[in-house]
Amino acid sequence: MSKKRKFGPDRAELWFRLCFSLVGVAALGGAVAYRGLPSGPAMAEIGIIAGGFFIGSAIWSAWRLITRDHP
Repeated sequence: MSKKRKFGPDRAELWFRLCFSLVGVAALGGAVAYRGLPSGPAMAEIGIIAGGFFIGSAIWSAWRLITRDHP
């Protein structure tokens, strides 16, 4: 039995975050497809920081929506 959350993003904000994250992943993929894979420190910036943020945010938002873990 899980408790209902009192605080945190509501359903509408989670949908916004999910859509924004998916658009970010698509834009990142489009930039890599257009410019090619970067080398050196730029690869870490693109792959780890930007990709990690957008993909992680999309997974977190989708998980919260699927499990209905929102106020």
